Amino acid sequence: MEVKVIGAGLAGSEAALQLATRGIKVKLYEMRPVKTTGAHKTDKFAEFVCSNSLGAADCTNASGLLKKEMELLGGELIKIARACAVPAGSALAIDRELFSQTVTEKIENNDNIEVIREEIAEIPDGNVIIASGPLTSDKLSESIKEFTQNEHLHFFDAIAPIVEKDSINFDKAFWASRYDKGEASYINCPMNKEEYAKFYEILTNAPKIELKEFEKNAKFFESCLPIEVLASRGVDTLRFGPMKPVGLVDKRTGIENYAVVQLRQDNSAKTLFNLVGFQTNLKWGAQKELLQSIPGLENVNIVRYGVMHRNTFINSPKLLNPSLQTRKRENLFFAGQITGTEGYTESIASGLLAGINMVNYLENKPLLVLPKETMLGALTQYITDVEHDKFQPINSNWGIVTPVELPKKERKNKKLKAELIVNRSVEYLNNLV
Repeated sequence: MEVKVIGAGLAGSEAALQLATRGIKVKLYEMRPVKTTGAHKTDKFAEFVCSNSLGAADCTNASGLLKKEMELLGGELIKIARACAVPAGSALAIDRELFSQTVTEKIENNDNIEVIREEIAEIPDGNVIIASGPLTSDKLSESIKEFTQNEHLHFFDAIAPIVEKDSINFDKAFWASRYDKGEASYINCPMNKEEYAKFYEILTNAPKIELKEFEKNAKFFESCLPIEVLASRGVDTLRFGPMKPVGLVDKRTGIENYAVVQLRQDNSAKTLFNLVGFQTNLKWGAQKELLQSIPGLENVNIVRYGVMHRNTFINSPKLLNPSLQTRKRENLFFAGQITGTEGYTESIASGLLAGINMVNYLENKPLLVLPKETMLGALTQYITDVEHDKFQPINSNWGIVTPVELPKKERKNKKLKAELIVNRSVEYLNNLV
């Protein structure tokens, strides 16, 4: 038995490893470096493109529960992520270069996986998992569109800049995590009202990179909006979003500032930091001016500027079962962000499920459809719900999970509610495996 996996991103790498560890021969196709995407920087597998964070690590957060579920289901990449973690308070952030290198070596050293570096122009025959990601090539996109007889939906994703730590002025910047949770692992650049007003004026007047004609009616994903788009919604939008000062106090002064820019560690050597929530499509000269207007970043060295790229996803509610198997062709599965699961953790989780279900299909076993009482089940059932008329990508969140019943006096106790949902999911998966 053999399976073709298209794309060696997060979902494809996870799916390939799930198949290989169960004795299935895999042909893993990756078009980089033969053909680049415009967003990836290397030819390594499972490359993190936008940021280096997988989101919350704590199970009482929706993303944290999804990570726990992956571990219970035997996820491969989540183990590697834990081993490549860098300090990030209550989040799981990784040294992206070490992570990608580790995944690449694990795949290339697996006797059951044959890596083929070429572009796939059309959906192959046989047993196939398409995990080509949000930057699927035009040729394969056309083949998918022909197969689905549906137009792809598009939105745009923006990448935040990365800077050198040694170029940050720590006379102004300070270390802290919000509400002092976990280690003080974020660099914080505080602003008073006047400094914020100057920053806002530069941002709202900065020139943007012009979109191509076919891109101009694109949709943005709300969780990853460019900072200039957020700023256009009102002068205080950023102060209640990525630049909110709440819970961030410089212990040297005891002051809670008007606004705060946070930077998160991007590599294990602690030499590079990315700006949290600063995804942008500004021209590079404008980005430099904007960043150097931030207190503490006056002389910052920018090692990667922010960019924006198109993300492609299929109309999953019309095409997929909750097992991620296509309704039209039983030996074809989709996984990753092309399905409309938004986020790194979610991509890996869908690759895990697609890999498991391809094995079940090959062995004539029932496909695994997880219930909405689990985060992965809720996520896959949401993206495949036939009732969706205007489908948009989604990440893990408590709103899609079957709620728990609480006594009337406890109904506003969010912590208790989360704990009960976590316990219910863990119990189900423990019984399953």
